[in-house]
Amino acid sequence: MLHPSYTDLMKVVNSEVDEGEEPVVSSRYSIVMATSKRARQIIAGDVPLVENYRGKKPLSVAVDELNQTQIKILCEEE
Repeated sequence: MLHPSYTDLMKVVNSEVDEGEEPVVSSRYSIVMATSKRARQIIAGDVPLVENYRGKKPLSVAVDELNQTQIKILCEEE
C-alpha cells in the first residue's frame, strides 16, 4: 500500500493553487506519471532530494520528494 495516499499527494500538489483556479492534478494518473518519471531519473543517477533515502526503492523516494514538496508537477503549458 502506498503511503501517503493518492488523495493526500493530490492535496499537496494542489496546495499552491488559488481558489477558483484549475488544480494542477485532478487524477491519480498524473501522480503516477510524475512519480514514475522522477523514479526513472533517480535510477539514472540523479541525487534524491530527501534525507533517509538509503535502502528505499526509487519510487518510494520519488513519492517522498513529492509529499515533501521537493519536486513539483507543472502543467503542460509551463
